[in-house]
Amino acid sequence: MDAVIIVVHLTISVLLVGLILIQHGKGADAGAAALGGGGGGGASTSVFGSQGSASFLSRSSAILATAFFMTSLTLAYFSNQTRPADSVTESVMITESLETAPAKPSDLPDLPQ
Repeated sequence: MDAVIIVVHLTISVLLVGLILIQHGKGADAGAAALGGGGGGGASTSVFGSQGSASFLSRSSAILATAFFMTSLTLAYFSNQTRPADSVTESVMITESLETAPAKPSDLPDLPQ
């Protein structure tokens, strides 16, 4: 489950960065109007219309930003589900150790003389 959310989160973040880089800044329209002549730089003949791309791109980035925050909160929630150990000694598995009592003299093999 976590892996699917991470993949969706990374995909959304890459799409969000790309979408933000495509958008024009607020000062870009003033520069296009000044350089393009009296007609506003021909922005009305674009694919989305004169203001269509700005509203489409800003709406899309808002949707992706909302999805990004939702996946971030979901990942934070799932990462907090496992209870971490309070100390290092609690995280170590305790196994039974061999008995360290000294051997009885009768258990020892006879030494050569």
